[in-house]
Formats: sequence, C-alpha cells, structure tokens
Amino acid sequence: MATANTMYTSDDPRSKLASGSAVSGGTAALKGFGASSYALFGETAPQIDDETGKTWLARGQNFIIAYTLAKPGATFERRGQVDEYVLLIEEQDVPATLSANGQNESIPGFSFVIMPPGDSSITLPKGGEIVRMFSRDNEDLAALCSNAAVYAQQHPNIPPFVKWPEPPAGYKIRVYSLDVPEVQGRFGRMWRCTTFMVNVFYPVGPRDPEALSPHHHDDFEQCSLALGGSYTHHLRWPWTAKQSEWREDEHVVCPAPSIGVIPAKSIHTSACTAPEDNRLVDIFAPPRHDFSKMEGWVLNADEYPVPPEG
Repeated sequence: MATANTMYTSDDPRSKLASGSAVSGGTAALKGFGASSYALFGETAPQIDDETGKTWLARGQNFIIAYTLAKPGATFERRGQVDEYVLLIEEQDVPATLSANGQNESIPGFSFVIMPPGDSSITLPKGGEIVRMFSRDNEDLAALCSNAAVYAQQHPNIPPFVKWPEPPAGYKIRVYSLDVPEVQGRFGRMWRCTTFMVNVFYPVGPRDPEALSPHHHDDFEQCSLALGGSYTHHLRWPWTAKQSEWREDEHVVCPAPSIGVIPAKSIHTSACTAPEDNRLVDIFAPPRHDFSKMEGWVLNADEYPVPPEG
C-alpha cells in the first residue's frame, strides 16, 4: 500500500513514512474513482432501536461500523462470527462483561478490545456508548447499513479484501487500556488484528488551518470516526483525461458521532473545529503495511504477524 506524504508538516509523525506515489492522477485515469460516504449518527434514525438501545450502522468497502447508545443491561451477541471484530469503549465509566469461546473478561471501560471469531457476547451493566467494527464478510450487518447502496459494487482502486495472518498465540479476547501516555514521534494509540488497524487519537482543540496534511492513499479507504467535537473533511480528486471522472471538491462538516469514508486516490485532510474535546479514530481494513513498519507505532505488534507485501 502506498501513501503520498509529501504534504505532511515536518512535525507530523507521518512525514517519516516511506514516500508513496506523488499526488497526481497516476493510475487513477485507468480505474476511475470511488465515491466518499458519510454517516451522521446523531442526526439520523438508527438502524436498530430495541431493548438493547439504539444502533447506527454504516460501512466502507471492507468494513462495517456499529455505533451504539446502549441501555443498562444490554447484551450484544454474535453467533458463528466469521472473523475477529473490534469493540471500542472510549468513555471512562462504561464497564462491560465479555464472553467468547469459554473465556470471560470484565473491563471498566476506556478500552480497546479485539473479539475472536465464533460465539461471543458483550454485556453493558450501565449501558453507554460503544463502537463495534466488523469486516465486510459479516453480511447480516452489511445489509443493514445506511449507506449499503454505495458499496453494492466494488469500488475502483481497492483490491479484494484479504485478512492478515492469525495470531500465533491463537484467537482470544484481547483487552488494551486506552490509558496510554503520549510519546513524541508516535502517531496516536494504534492497534491491529487480522481484520483492522485502528488509531485512537488523543483529544485535541481546534486544528490550525495553516498546518493541514493533504495526502492520498493509492489502494485503500480510510474511515474517520468522530466521537467528540466536530470535524470538517476536505476531499479533492485529481483531474484525469476523462472529464466524466472529474469530481467537485468536498468540504463536509461531520459533528460527532459520525463517520467519513474517504476513498482511494482522493486527496484529503480533516480539520477539527470544536473549541475542545475533538476525538477522532482512524480505521483501516485490513491493516496498513506502512504504519506497521514504524517502530513503536502499533502497540500490540508482537501479537500479530505482518504478511509479505503484495
């Protein structure tokens, strides 16, 4: 996977990534472009509204995001889950009881969790805000997504979804606290598994509009999940020889909770605009090779092998 990084500021940790292709049309003239997609969870009706609470579902090409405001005592089960999925609880006082394949864990909240394939359940004694992330292979959830029609056809420039190697220690519930100190030169708080790479950024104030980071990804989407504050996603598509492929620039305001799905080849940057508590989570499926090569960036790198590129 190649990522253009020529427009990062010098103090951005991503400026140290190996350079990808230049920000230009490149091979896009042959493959066209996919469309962006947005979901404003707080401003639309949920896809599920029952005894568990309210759940909004939206997707990208390779992933499904389930944002839930759970009722006290709610339980969320998966039977015959086909692959690993992610549970993110960013609030401090949202405890959960987790069960999977005979393993049981109790967590206080403020956690990043990898759930294994098979049968599993998540129970929230106090209720609260949670996010679950599933791969595209979970067709029962994909069909419920508010933007399912956008991905009825495979988007251009994105290769078939291939999961990363299984963990040598086997599948199990893996719990990581979000209480990770900031380290200069490391990019957020990042974990990966066989299906996802997730970067949970620290809360920040408004971004300096004179220090943005426009860049593009050659062959994968980025999902930007806002859990606090508000973000404006700026997107621009290069011109190609085919005028029919040209797209207008986008400057889409996405207050939390929301997602913006940024397609391959589009030049993009996001600016947080709220006075405080802007909280963003970047999501990639499958994981990224370039981030995995950076020493110390992936906090659980020792648990998951990296496959050969290509």
